Amino acid sequence: MSGAREKKRAKKMRNQPASVTLPAEPGPFAGGGSRACPPPGTAVGAPPGAGRATPLRAKKDQYFSKGQSRGERGRGRGGWQGGHQSVSEEMPKYITVSTFAQARAAEINAMLKAVSQKSSNSLVFQTLPRHMRRRAMSHNIKRLPRRLQEMARKELLMFRPELLPDFPEYPKLWLTFGFKMQEHLSFRQRKNIWLETHIWHAKRFHMVKKWGYCLGNSPTEKSYRACYRAMTKHCLLQDLSYYCCLELKGKENELLKQLARMCSIDTGLTFQEACCLSGRFEGSLYLYRADRYPEDMLGPVTFIWKPRDGSENRQLWIWVHPALKQDILRELKAIFQCTEPEEMRITEHVTTSVQEEKQVEVVTSLGNKRKKEDKEGEKAVPVKKIIGDGTRDPFQSYSWIAQTTGIAISDRSMEILRYRLIGPLSHSVLTETLKAASVQTEMAGSETELNNWWVENCKDSEKVSLHQCQSAIFALLEGMSSPSDMPPGTILGLTVGDPRVNLPKKKTKAMPDFEKYQDNNKVRQLYLKGVPVDCAHSFIWDHDIRKNVTENKISEQDLNHMRAQLLVPGSHLDLGPCESKIPILLVQQPGKMAGEDRPGWGSGWDIYLPKGWGMAFWIPFIYRGVRVGGLQEALKHSEYQRTPQACELNPSIPRDMLSYRAVTRLHSNKINKTILRFLSSKWGRKRPPAKRANYVKLGTLSPFICPWGQLTKNWEGRMKASGGFFCPFSTHPECCTTEGQTFCDPKAEVVREASPETGEVEETMEITNSEGAPKTEDGTSIQDFGERETKTSDFIVLRSEKLLMQLSAWCYPTAGKDRRIRLISRLGQKAMTEDAFLPMLMSYPRALVWVNLSLLRKGNPELHAMICIPTEDDLLHLSKDKLFCGPQEPKHRDIFKDKVQKQKEKKKKKKDNVKSLESDLPGIPDEEATEDHEDLILGLWSDALPDVTSHCSRTVLGYVTRGDFSLAAGCGEALGFVSLTGLIYMLHNQPADKKGLVLLRTPASLQYRFARLNIEV
Repeated sequence: MSGAREKKRAKKMRNQPASVTLPAEPGPFAGGGSRACPPPGTAVGAPPGAGRATPLRAKKDQYFSKGQSRGERGRGRGGWQGGHQSVSEEMPKYITVSTFAQARAAEINAMLKAVSQKSSNSLVFQTLPRHMRRRAMSHNIKRLPRRLQEMARKELLMFRPELLPDFPEYPKLWLTFGFKMQEHLSFRQRKNIWLETHIWHAKRFHMVKKWGYCLGNSPTEKSYRACYRAMTKHCLLQDLSYYCCLELKGKENELLKQLARMCSIDTGLTFQEACCLSGRFEGSLYLYRADRYPEDMLGPVTFIWKPRDGSENRQLWIWVHPALKQDILRELKAIFQCTEPEEMRITEHVTTSVQEEKQVEVVTSLGNKRKKEDKEGEKAVPVKKIIGDGTRDPFQSYSWIAQTTGIAISDRSMEILRYRLIGPLSHSVLTETLKAASVQTEMAGSETELNNWWVENCKDSEKVSLHQCQSAIFALLEGMSSPSDMPPGTILGLTVGDPRVNLPKKKTKAMPDFEKYQDNNKVRQLYLKGVPVDCAHSFIWDHDIRKNVTENKISEQDLNHMRAQLLVPGSHLDLGPCESKIPILLVQQPGKMAGEDRPGWGSGWDIYLPKGWGMAFWIPFIYRGVRVGGLQEALKHSEYQRTPQACELNPSIPRDMLSYRAVTRLHSNKINKTILRFLSSKWGRKRPPAKRANYVKLGTLSPFICPWGQLTKNWEGRMKASGGFFCPFSTHPECCTTEGQTFCDPKAEVVREASPETGEVEETMEITNSEGAPKTEDGTSIQDFGERETKTSDFIVLRSEKLLMQLSAWCYPTAGKDRRIRLISRLGQKAMTEDAFLPMLMSYPRALVWVNLSLLRKGNPELHAMICIPTEDDLLHLSKDKLFCGPQEPKHRDIFKDKVQKQKEKKKKKKDNVKSLESDLPGIPDEEATEDHEDLILGLWSDALPDVTSHCSRTVLGYVTRGDFSLAAGCGEALGFVSLTGLIYMLHNQPADKKGLVLLRTPASLQYRFARLNIEV
């Protein structure tokens, strides 16, 4: 080794103690001793060379035997084997513990000293690898890794103390709003309420503002198929806390007497259903205005009765969609004659006045940076608020009482959280995430109110036995194959412990344990009989208990501090009596019940929680491998079940799930948005007319809305005006829409004309009346057509189960390959004769029927697609050619093209003269504004609508409200409404082997496609 290298090595080893060296030959150690300690006369921490008798080369050779060559010392040459054979001769027979420990302690101290001292002049952030360095690290300590921030703070304090702030570094937002983050978040919710999972969703979802809430619409990642797989094979999680809960309290007889006026037994269940009235099962029904059935439907609701406790007073929860809340609440207050109690109004004003003043101060100081001190100084404590529950107007009442009957109505929105687990393994997720609470008979402390309600109930032996029974039934869910095995709407009450304690170290996938309950009779009894009535009881019905559980929740900070104090990191945290006890309610969702295919698909569980515990349950569910869905996933879930969904606020859905008031609120906005989307491209620029679809030439009268009122009105006119209404099919498609329809003014004519672009002769459809101009029966214009559609209530949606089952049986073919001969007789339905369907037509002349359609071949149905009746030639062509997709609609003539061109030229002339006329005639802008309101749009029908049923070559039967390719069915499926009169007309005239075949045509296409129409009840 050269002198320079020896000096460098000596510099590195100057702080190292004299270590014990092994001799080159077997025998006693250097210094004449046989102990593992330095030779006599050498200090423990002496520098190198003191007391060291062997040269540097002897130090190199001391680890190898004398006869071992350099080649044998290499890797894989057997050098280690030779040394291992003689190790017994070189190792000492015994050591002295005290001296050995002193020597090792000296080495450890020297190592720590060498590590703590810097060997270079670089700063802390310069010691990081280049891929981890950031420019902001030189002046912002927060940019450094946490393990290096303290050293960097010392460096700044030594060299550049001016960069260190006088106060601790908090986020900029906290500096702006004075450390009152909860008040700031509440201020941001003044228009749209946040759910408790809002921040979690905002990082991972596209958020939309609907119905007064800020909700997650769809995930930012590609998860369309993954969410379907989760619903089909594992579990999908949704936050339904935006649903509103209306609580009714009072005598059972009074409640049932008034609620019976808002529902009908013809539509299915009522509030008086025995299984639901006991509290064992959840019920669902359609609400109508009092004594107005079948008209004025308000919407669908689900309800839960609290199990009887021996008194005549009962408690009822009605869960409604937020779009329907105001209408239903107004109707409930009207039939029960409820008014706001005077005491509650005064209390609300007094308790919230101080908080409101603080909120106003925060709002007025937005944008002005200030420190933590305010009027109360550093002792100021921000108002404790829970995200999602701080935006209710304190001056708005939320409880009403009837002075005569004593019935109270309370709005419990956002007080009870609601999560939905969808999928066959949702019960496995529940059993792994939640654990039944342990029985507790002693308080956690004398000063705290934590679990005091649970301790009092545990002193009652009957309630303890009930809790043990509920826990046993909950444990049996782990051995079930699917939630659909349970009776539909089963309710199970339970009290569980804090789910954050059982959080796994990493994400796992919950799976069922069939071996545990394979031969257990209890599981079979649970399948057959369901949950007993007593086990449906839950403490979540008590408002005081819910409030206690919310206010005494252990914070995440305290829980993490307890985890940090564990002796073994990552071990189970046992809180003992300090663990929170949370009452919950589990409600089974049956999934797909109508129809014959995929029974039980989409089943799952709903879990009801007290407010404030949203994220405490949400994160443990995520760690069990569930996938989270938003509004779009909920829409697909209902679409694959072929059921209407309450959250659809599409103005084209005629009271599908909504009342007319709910539709009217957003009808005009929806129409404006769709027209704006038609006129502009996806980049926000104006779309040129040549790139837009010309709906006039395509024969689409209303591409953005569905004229339900005019559809039912036209079909009613057909029935009244034509004595031979139920006539056989026409053989000519161009005459099928006018034959036997003398009451209809418009007539479809095929016109041959030369195309101005190509010069080729094209067939076009022209709809004219006796005067040669299009018109409607009422003469309304297209501008006020949408408003007229939402204001009129001259049609209804048929909800009678008896009539729907009759129509469903008639839709099946009774001959041919797909015949269902025994279906009608098995269901006890009548054959399709005039005596059977004429009373139906007389009772419901303007009714719509909810149907689902499945395409026979390729195709993807879209919104507002037309459902048409096939002609006899179409069915004959399909019988001969099985691959026949469907006919095509001839092109129509654009009768508004000349008007649009003249209007464009007139505008151009006015634009040239506007500068000269602006100073002389100040009234011109007002005139132009009125004329612009009547502007024609190229490609849209701008006059009054003609007869919508006979405008095209195929008679229009209805419209599609939802349609897409179905991953569950493997083909295109659609949901929509058809006219009851038109449906009976079609079924009566169709051949026996072609019953239920219809044609679908999207608004921007001329191609018809065959589809099978079904009515599932």
